[in-house]
Parts: sequence; structure tokens; C-alpha cells
Amino acid sequence: MTGKPVRESASMYTEMILPNDANSLGTLFGGKLMQFVDIAAALAAARHSRCAVVTASIDSMTFLRPVQIGQLVVLLSSVNRVFRTSMEVGVKVWVEDLRTGQRQHVSSAYLTFVALDRDRQRIEIPPVIPETPDELRRFEAAGRRRAYRLQLKEESAAREASRG
Repeated sequence: MTGKPVRESASMYTEMILPNDANSLGTLFGGKLMQFVDIAAALAAARHSRCAVVTASIDSMTFLRPVQIGQLVVLLSSVNRVFRTSMEVGVKVWVEDLRTGQRQHVSSAYLTFVALDRDRQRIEIPPVIPETPDELRRFEAAGRRRAYRLQLKEESAAREASRG
């Protein structure tokens, strides 16, 4: 299967924060930001695989600063690495003040997606080809994060089996 460069999956998703998106302090709900992250990641995963994709996991998220009503959330996403039928997608979230144009980092996340055929069965995904030093760094780090995720999954399964 022929690989695809990371740049082919690169996506940008934006949302203007409105009162319905915010809590009583006028700041964006954390769960709403997580929804935006999932959508942004799904865009990159679908662009890379050109098929249906579903979220398999999301790593922890830290919210570095609040997002106010009236600000623009800018989410940049791309595929970091492919693991046969699954792929890791990285998302970086920025908030932009529309009056000044100033952007600040809000959060980053790594999500795992699985590619599915029309019968909702897993299918193989083309490998991703890192072309820049930053893409290569993210590619290698994705391998380490996957090993850690698999270890956590095994430990969780062992705990469940012991409760059994």
C-alpha cells in the first residue's frame, strides 16, 4: 500500500464561541472543546484514510487557558502515525482574539481512530510518510505513546479478569 505524506491529512477547523457554548462565567465548556477536538481529529483521519473513521481513544487533555465568548477557536490536526487499521492524530488548539489577532495555545490532544469499511469492519490504512523533522519527531513519539496505551489496556483487562 502506497503511503501518503502528513501534509495530505493536515486540517484546520474553526469555531466562534457563542453564549450557548459557554458556562455561567462566560467561558467555553471543556466538554464542548473536547467535541471540537474530536471533529478536528476526525477530519484529518478521514482525509488520510478516505473512509469512515471512528474514535477509539483520546489521551488526557489539559486546558491551559479559558476561552471567552466571542473568541475564535482554531484547531490544527494531522495524522502522526498509522498502525495498520488505526492511526494517531494530533490536534493543537489555539484561541484567537478577533479584535487583536493574537493567538494563544489552549490545549493539545492525541486521539486514536480506526478506519472502517462499508460493513463497519476494520480496514488497512495507507502508512503516513513524515517529511519534516517535526513530523518525524511526532511519528516516533506516536510509537511510544501507542506502546503505553497498549500497556494500560492490558493492565485494565487483567484487573477486570481478576474481579471476574
